[in-house]
Amino acid sequence: MSGYDVAVVGSGVVGLGAALAAHRRGLRVVVLERGSEPSGASIRNFGHLCFTPQHGAARELALASREVWLRLARDADVWLRESGTLVAARHDDELEVLAELAALRGDDEVVLLDEHDAAARIPLAPGTAVGGAFLPRDLQASPRQALGAIAGHLEREGVEFRRRTAVGRVGSGRVETSRGPIDAGEIVVAVNHDLDQLFPDLAEERGIVRCALDMLRVDAGLAAPLAAPVLTGWSLVRYGAFAATEAARRLRERLHAERPDLAALDLNQMYTQLPDGSLIVGDTHFRGATVAPFQSEAAFEALLAEAGSFFGVPRPRVIERWQGVYASGPEEFLVERPEPGVHLAAATTGIGMTCGLGLAERVVGRALESPEPAPAPAPIPVHR
Repeated sequence: MSGYDVAVVGSGVVGLGAALAAHRRGLRVVVLERGSEPSGASIRNFGHLCFTPQHGAARELALASREVWLRLARDADVWLRESGTLVAARHDDELEVLAELAALRGDDEVVLLDEHDAAARIPLAPGTAVGGAFLPRDLQASPRQALGAIAGHLEREGVEFRRRTAVGRVGSGRVETSRGPIDAGEIVVAVNHDLDQLFPDLAEERGIVRCALDMLRVDAGLAAPLAAPVLTGWSLVRYGAFAATEAARRLRERLHAERPDLAALDLNQMYTQLPDGSLIVGDTHFRGATVAPFQSEAAFEALLAEAGSFFGVPRPRVIERWQGVYASGPEEFLVERPEPGVHLAAATTGIGMTCGLGLAERVVGRALESPEPAPAPAPIPVHR
């Protein structure tokens, strides 16, 4: 059976979101994955679903994604923690960024913390924080568990998966694969940084390159578990809602002047704790059309040193280290229709897990010119 209503190329978070959106509309869907399982950006991240720090179009897609994630916690047994996000401010200028965003959003989204509150909520080295913030609407997933759970749910629901199936060409109504052609009314291409393998001219025209990250999973021996993902001042100059504040400009100048070594790594110093107690530590950023697989130990040493200083612990024991990767471009998202019935969708910055499900819903809805089906009214239990 080669005819489908929708074919999805790629089974990362955007691809799975597209399959979910099409399936919920009662369509026959096939998902094509070149590997035996996903191995790209969607499993190499923190699992931090950071909705509040988004700005503009990303905020709209993030809030749409949040509703889908909550449904998946119920329907697909995705491990999801309604944790919020904690931000540790180590300097007054970081507090100014948080206060500016709190004034814009209100305390239902940004709860400011004083020095004592921050120390009570985050197991920091004594005297580290002068204050901070709690962002209650954010969530946390475990990427390696989440993608398998979503795919398994879709398969049980009747979505067909063809794994170890490479795609060579995509055109209106047909996908040419290593296992033969597949015909479909609509085709969603969600291959993130590998967009240039299928649409090289378009990727070059849109300035899409790869961003490589240095990341670690460690046993840090923290004084207490992390109640939520933790951001730092380096995060405040990256995420759109923080970076849009006037105070963030001054913060960036100070951070780069004081620590040019960390600025050269394009650091986002943040931490999430997995269900087994291990800590994800990261991350650095390097962009290029091709990123070398060779990672400098100096970057890992810097990440470990900062983690030890931040939490006041000896050098954390490394369990795993890896190179993250995602598509990077001048805009936060790429949505294109290069041919009738062919739709390209990618988060072209590091917010795919946060915004990808909402992005997929929008792309599929527009492709089919149909609204999202009404959600089921059942309560949605999540892990806390």
